[in-house]
Formats: sequence, C-alpha cells, structure tokens
Amino acid sequence: MADFTHFNQEGRAKMVDVSAKPETFRTAIAYSSITVNKEIYEKITSNKMKKGDVLAVAQVAGVMACKKTWELIPMCHPIPLTGVDISFSWEPREEEYKLIIMASVKTKGNTGVEMEALTAASVCALTVYDMCKAVDKGMIIGKTYLVEKTGGKNGDFKREIL
Repeated sequence: MADFTHFNQEGRAKMVDVSAKPETFRTAIAYSSITVNKEIYEKITSNKMKKGDVLAVAQVAGVMACKKTWELIPMCHPIPLTGVDISFSWEPREEEYKLIIMASVKTKGNTGVEMEALTAASVCALTVYDMCKAVDKGMIIGKTYLVEKTGGKNGDFKREIL
C-alpha cells in the first residue's frame, strides 16, 4: 500500500496530508452539459419556467456546491476558494438544445480545485434538470470532465472540449 497516497498502513482510506506542499495559485475549469427539448429551451431563454430563472438558480447552486465539495467527496480537503465563475451557452441542434456549462474555480493553496470545478458544473446540470423536469423528464445530462487545470506539482493540464 506504500504506493497509494489515500491509504494508511492498515490499508484503510485516509485524507492525504498536504501540509508540506507549497501554497501556489491554482485554477481549474470543468465542463458539463444538459440537452433539453425546444419547449424547455424556449421557457429557459424567455424566463417563463414556473420555478423561476433557471440559469440564475443553477449558477447559485453551482457556486454553493463548489464551496461544499469537501463535504460531499470524502477525501477532499476544505479549500479557501478565491473565485468561482460559471458560464452558460447554448448549442442548438435539430429539435433539441444543448446547454454548455463551464465552471471556473481559483484558489491560492496547497491542493488543487479540480474536484470543486467538477462539482460546480455537475450541480448546475442537476439543478437545470430539477427545475425543468415538470415539463420533460427526458433531458440528458452529458459528459462532465476537467477541461483545464493550472498549478501544483503535477503542472498544468489542458484538453480540447469534447
């Protein structure tokens, strides 16, 4: 078990000690999406969904989830976040519309914010689903993945949007 950082000498899960790691500026950007039908798209974009402004609520939910990542993912550290931003854009298709969600997170700390960005993007998609499910339960939450991260001992990472 010596090669595994998240297990103690007894083979049980542990939170990695990051106290010796240097504090550096770190960022992460995560992607998620949800595909909706034309009716939902029109209700969201005209702000006519009965539960309210879907994107405003999803944005707040994503920020809140980002701040609580350490409470949701067992081995995540509580991190002092210095910035969280979430953006939305639409990708029209034939009779459906894909909402693109990008969550950007920043910190100055000794561990990264990839999980926080992924949590924010995921919860945004889940919130859109929740607010629109009365209209159509057939929405599809798409791929969720890390787009980019900077900082830390493993260096930077960047992928193209799939």
